[in-house]
Amino acid sequence: MKRFRRQFFLGMLALIAATMAALWLHKRFCALPDYAFLTGWILFAVMLVLTFFNARKKLPFLALGKAETWLQIHIYLGFFTVVLFLIHLNFRAPHGWFEITLAWLFALVSASGVVGLFFSRTLPRRLATRGGEAIFEKIPALRHALKTGAENLALGKEAKSPVIAEFYTRQLAPFFEGPKNFWLHTFESRRPVSALLAELDDLRRFTNEAERATLDKLAALVRQKDGLDYHRALQLTLKLWLFVHIPLTYGLLVFTVLHIVLVFGFSGGVQ
Repeated sequence: MKRFRRQFFLGMLALIAATMAALWLHKRFCALPDYAFLTGWILFAVMLVLTFFNARKKLPFLALGKAETWLQIHIYLGFFTVVLFLIHLNFRAPHGWFEITLAWLFALVSASGVVGLFFSRTLPRRLATRGGEAIFEKIPALRHALKTGAENLALGKEAKSPVIAEFYTRQLAPFFEGPKNFWLHTFESRRPVSALLAELDDLRRFTNEAERATLDKLAALVRQKDGLDYHRALQLTLKLWLFVHIPLTYGLLVFTVLHIVLVFGFSGGVQ
């Protein structure tokens, strides 16, 4: 926690200092004839540095510094890029369909970056509260094992309870069949599993001692299955966010390169 607070303090201090310096320089030099070209190239260079963070994650064997350091640079440099973008626009609304599209792409990349920052700070913490980490690729196999165990308890050769068999077929079989309650898990709602466990508990009134022991085992399997669904939902949310943020980022770079080509093509570049 102390390390996080120190990183946050230093990062915010650097961001505020860089923002104040950039605004002061903008106010002093914005009247220069080639000022828009200068701010455009600076903005493009910073965007390339931000994009390099994804390449850094794919090349962990290279001595390019710690991933945590790159992440901190990516976060605060990302916020500073918004300031540079507004300075490049001279704090005015863009004109023309291409410039407006480019501005919207930049806004979407920035917004998705903020969402990703929120996810990366909250979802791992939430996963830690629901038991040990479940490897995403192994979740289907673990879920199948739980389903098999529940079927053996309720419908296997040693199962001799019509009440439990009927309840399993009606309520538990669909629950164990596949992942459930993606959105409810994402928003930290446990209503469905609580209702299912309440029905299991109500069923105890109609069973004998041996059947109640079976119900206890089924309830434990239901909790484990719900935990797997929870881990799947939150890990899938992080993966889906990457499928949004990264393509938007590369789309923004492509449009930015086209923007540079068009600017230099129609203006003749900097004289």
